[in-house]
Amino acid sequence: MVAYFAQHLDYFFFALAGICLLVDLSILGMSGPLLFVGIGALVTGLFLSVGWLEHFSASLAIFAGFSAASAALLWAPLKRLQNKEVGPETSSDMVGKVIPASARITKTDGRVYYSGIEWLARLDASSDAPIEAETQVEITSVDGTIMLVKVA
Repeated sequence: MVAYFAQHLDYFFFALAGICLLVDLSILGMSGPLLFVGIGALVTGLFLSVGWLEHFSASLAIFAGFSAASAALLWAPLKRLQNKEVGPETSSDMVGKVIPASARITKTDGRVYYSGIEWLARLDASSDAPIEAETQVEITSVDGTIMLVKVA
């Protein structure tokens, strides 16, 4: 196998790129470092395939250069993309409904009545003061079976 890759250096870099990208995407969740190594290996493999490179030492230099360059160029945009703010909760049809509190609601306890069911409720992150029973509240998000609410 070593002899094969020695004769087909481009296949070695393509295999390295595939392994790096597969591991990064499947195990590490596209966290970064192997992504850049995979990009460097892919570009080096392409250069070898079209005949722009012939020697192993030149291939290693191109590999290192493109890995470092891709990291320098893509690290900040990818981090911004990963840390992007999530918009308002819209996964539940209950979000945005205004309903009465059926019991006092605090950061740790409370209840609301909606659609014939009494639900557990908690204050959302923007609210601090407890909400008394019968006060109209707005559902801001749903966490499992717990309604996060604020004063309407």
